[in-house]
Amino acid sequence: MACGSLEKHLFRRVCLTMPWSTRMKIALGAAKGLAFLHGAERPIIYRDFKTSNILLDADYNAKLSDFGLAKEGPMGDQTHVSTRVMGTYGYAAPEYVMTGHLTARSDVFGFGVVLLEMLIGRKAMDNSRPSREHNLVEWARPMLVHNRKLLKIIDPRMEGQYSNRSLQKVASLAYQCLSQNPKGRPTMCQVVETLENLQDLTEGIGNMLLQSCDTAVTLYEVPKETLASRRDSSTSAGGKEYSSKTQGENNPKVYSQRTKPTKGRSKSEPPKELQLYSPSSHSNRLQPQPIDEFSMYDT
Repeated sequence: MACGSLEKHLFRRVCLTMPWSTRMKIALGAAKGLAFLHGAERPIIYRDFKTSNILLDADYNAKLSDFGLAKEGPMGDQTHVSTRVMGTYGYAAPEYVMTGHLTARSDVFGFGVVLLEMLIGRKAMDNSRPSREHNLVEWARPMLVHNRKLLKIIDPRMEGQYSNRSLQKVASLAYQCLSQNPKGRPTMCQVVETLENLQDLTEGIGNMLLQSCDTAVTLYEVPKETLASRRDSSTSAGGKEYSSKTQGENNPKVYSQRTKPTKGRSKSEPPKELQLYSPSSHSNRLQPQPIDEFSMYDT
């Protein structure tokens, strides 16, 4: 994919920053993908939703990849499917880890973790931080409902790009998705509806950003040479200089580099499998099937 994975943009020093509006666009696109899977005639549970499995095209449209752990969901009177616990530490729903009972709400928890990572700019698990901050959900979730505390932990790279109202709505959504009780989490259709309602709140700010795969800067960070050339072109014949509001590039140049497929997983952080019910040999481990990419929605 032209712009790689969401993980690369959030946690690797490849891009200067990813704007709020772009993050919300990606969140909505990924949410639509999960909602599509859950709404199929035979529901599909993704089971390994994380930033490295969300790929981005040149326009930052989110595409889900690596369906190796996907599982058919419950049908009819079934409330869940029982399966060996597999996934990635920090993203798996607590009830799934404890019981092996898998439902669509398990994916909702994983979505909440990714949404939290996008809000705060930290990894779900980070042992380089103080011990109480190793697990992002345990540390940050209580602060999502306290506005002052939330403002202290929000990713500082997005400062000035969002309204208080938008931030509170997204934080509240993440808080609900991360509920310990599966029944307290929204469905992915409800998540999509909430994020779509936020689009009008973010479009105004989003239009003020210049974006590319390698950089994303606000208009206040445009190089001086560019501003100087615009001032020169706006000078009248009489020598007066008139200022005008500049708008973002309609067709920003996008630089991309094709990388070797990693099957949706980070090279720097190998996948960790939870196997509460099969601690025996690795030969019995379910191996994900290689799927380079799978586009659910082109939003």
